[in-house]
Amino acid sequence: MKKLNCAFYNILPDLKTYTRNKMSGFNLTISDKPFELEKLDSKTEILGIFVEAKIDKKVFQKLPNLKMIATFSTGYDHVDLKEAKKRKIPICNVPTYGENTVAQHAMALILAISKKIFASTKRVKEGNFDYHGLCGFDLKDKTVGIVGTGHIGYYMIKMLSGFDVNIIAYDPFPNTKLAKELNFKYVSLNKLLAESDIVSLHVPLLPQTTHMINKRNIKKMKPGVIIINTSRGGLIEPEALVWGLETGHIASAGIDVLEEERYISHPEFLFEQNCQAQDVKDSLMENIIIDHPNTIVTPHNAFNTTEAIKRIIDTSIANVKAFSKGETQNDVTKPRKK
Repeated sequence: MKKLNCAFYNILPDLKTYTRNKMSGFNLTISDKPFELEKLDSKTEILGIFVEAKIDKKVFQKLPNLKMIATFSTGYDHVDLKEAKKRKIPICNVPTYGENTVAQHAMALILAISKKIFASTKRVKEGNFDYHGLCGFDLKDKTVGIVGTGHIGYYMIKMLSGFDVNIIAYDPFPNTKLAKELNFKYVSLNKLLAESDIVSLHVPLLPQTTHMINKRNIKKMKPGVIIINTSRGGLIEPEALVWGLETGHIASAGIDVLEEERYISHPEFLFEQNCQAQDVKDSLMENIIIDHPNTIVTPHNAFNTTEAIKRIIDTSIANVKAFSKGETQNDVTKPRKK
């Protein structure tokens, strides 16, 4: 039986052997670096990538033998779904792997903001033990709004339950059983924005959720609100977030994801011919967000624990092995079975 040619990118060095051992029976090229379009092997039949890899038409054209994409993530907005469907190439994702992991990171951002952990640590490292100006706030009796009550939102609500907060949630598909189990209530998005002291986003990036946090919606929020985003950068309009921070309407933001991350980590992309003026503007806004004294920005790191990455690798390898046997699982180009 012919061995399929697989290429996996951005695999952590200490997981390369683990991955290779589980992929016996395949011709596997494995790298701990992100792929580069110019270096892609045209013989690749199965491509394994993380979310920082933008899979567009150019990539599909570069890989004429491509049969499947294994994305090591739950989200798949970094892959051109339309082009994949056109070429009948399944995109197989990891539906769940880090619901507790990402919720833990979101919770860490809330705690770091509420107790001014970043500023406190910086001050001490500079040799200054003066705590004046570092007064935080209690979570007790605050109202926390959870936008999205899927797997991650569920764990977030469970964690928050131990802090004596009032939890409200918005989801277009409310889970009333869950609300009863965890003692929270569903409200409209407008009500959630108006009443929450802290708003935490846990929804996928879709046309209807893109820039759901915009200037209009920020104006609906309580002055001094805190925003947490560990989902997708595109949920927040960068210019609106800067406006909220500069006016003080947003007291602080804990951000793990930015809309134009690739332009920040690779500024040379801003000079590409296909780069839009809005991309440049958003990139500039996001640099302001990163440098702002009232933000904590982490490098899309919420998923990144040893346990979660092993779960990602294990599910992705299972997706590849199923495909090699003529079956397809977790294919986001097809409707999910209920």
